[in-house]
Amino acid sequence: MEKLTIPEYVFPSFKDFAAHTALSFVDGVGYTYQALGAEVARVQKLLRLYGIDKGDKVAILSMNTPYWGIAFFAITGMGAVAVPLLPDFHQAEVTNILVHSESKAIFVSEALAYKVRGENSVADDILMIRIDDFVPINEVTFPVVRPGVDVAEVLPDDLASIIYTSGTTGRSKGVMLSHKNVVSDAITSGKIHYMNTADRMLSVLPLSHAYENTLGLVLPLSGGASVYYPGKPATASVLLPALKKVQPTAMLTVPLIMEKIFRSNILPTLTKNKMMARVYSIPFFRKVLHRIAGKKLMATFGNKLKFFGVGGSKLDPQVEKFLYEAKFPYAIGYGLTETAPLLAGFGPANQRLYSTGKPGIGVEVKLYDVNPVTGEGEIIARGPNVMKGYYKEPELTRTVIDADGWFHTGDIGLFDKHGVLFIKGRIKNVIIGSTGENIYPEEIESVINSNAFVTESLVLEQNGKLVAMVHLNIDKIKQQYQEMIEKSQEALNEKVEELLKEVHVFVNQRVSKFSKLNLVIYQENPFEKTATQKIKRFLYT
Repeated sequence: MEKLTIPEYVFPSFKDFAAHTALSFVDGVGYTYQALGAEVARVQKLLRLYGIDKGDKVAILSMNTPYWGIAFFAITGMGAVAVPLLPDFHQAEVTNILVHSESKAIFVSEALAYKVRGENSVADDILMIRIDDFVPINEVTFPVVRPGVDVAEVLPDDLASIIYTSGTTGRSKGVMLSHKNVVSDAITSGKIHYMNTADRMLSVLPLSHAYENTLGLVLPLSGGASVYYPGKPATASVLLPALKKVQPTAMLTVPLIMEKIFRSNILPTLTKNKMMARVYSIPFFRKVLHRIAGKKLMATFGNKLKFFGVGGSKLDPQVEKFLYEAKFPYAIGYGLTETAPLLAGFGPANQRLYSTGKPGIGVEVKLYDVNPVTGEGEIIARGPNVMKGYYKEPELTRTVIDADGWFHTGDIGLFDKHGVLFIKGRIKNVIIGSTGENIYPEEIESVINSNAFVTESLVLEQNGKLVAMVHLNIDKIKQQYQEMIEKSQEALNEKVEELLKEVHVFVNQRVSKFSKLNLVIYQENPFEKTATQKIKRFLYT
């Protein structure tokens, strides 16, 4: 019988791998599995002392540290419900979520405590515990419900967490994930790539997101792997020495990170002059150059990498082709917070170019309302990893989970003859052309973003016309056209306008006739993004 609660799935590791490193800062300060188990038990006693019991909601607001994992396992291991908060949530969002979730306590870092303490906050009604040393900041207590009882029994269908999505639509929803949801997804993911005591993971994505939470914390600790945290925002100056020191065997990332590496560091070296660019345009030589660049990239990551998971949004095709031809050990996964998160994926050895793999074992995935011409339809899923629903929103839940238990993802995809899933885009983002064609803005954006001077873009419809908002790499423009631009700001503005016209022509030569852009406009500042670095489209439509 499979162990389908977090304590059943993870806590045996505290004894099985007692002397092995479990969670640690990159600088070496951390916990063995035995020490982790002892600290989890100590924090549970602290929570019980202040009246926190099974079913109570306890929030976590902190950047990634070993203490985050201790808090999470203490909460879920005693049957309470973790409410992970993204560190970049605004103060008002933090307050709203704490109120909506009815959280009785919060583990918070000193650096982020102001988001709980501010005006109109809930600080007087919630137990605040400093996560860095697990010392209460205030004295809010609740009646002890079951005196003398240490920890309640935890069942598979009990709530493990409520994860509030940052979302691209602007509305934050509380996704209720049970222990069975989380553990079954970890088990399924482990069949794609399992981790054991030989594995070292460098964690850079927010633990408050389901992606890193399930696959970067619960899964590795079930097998005795070691997880390391930089302890600082993962900038290049922090990440490069961390990679050198940890030499990770596994990492999770989002497409934007790899796309930035490719466009800022790899592509410029492969096309640094006209001769190189001409050579790079020939497929045979491109593959050779990609292979050489791939070896250098592996060295940057410490030369031990076996699994480089990419998820959260669609990877740019040009970047994926590089990873594929470079034989870099990347693995594309597809899923949502509502599915805890993984629905489909391949390991590095089986990766199919531009696909997101096959549905996970034990998960049913099919297409709904299929277009008979294209074979495309909405991806729907059913299985033990599908959420219990949106917290306090039964009507909203019924709009996405039908009477037969199928979760409607809102994503459009298609299967090939081998049962491999390909993602086309979001239903909400689809633009209907003048003659009824489906236009996927994500596909046009991929073409735009392949231009050497483009950092990111957003395609939308305005008054029946296709418009692209384009954020350019101004530093690269200044570097490339230094002599011309040094003369005046006006010269820079003229070059920007010239490049936008070039982008317009570049794209329209490469897309279908109904996907051609009518207008390209300059986006001066970077687009606002979610925790998984997806552009918040609702802000620009």
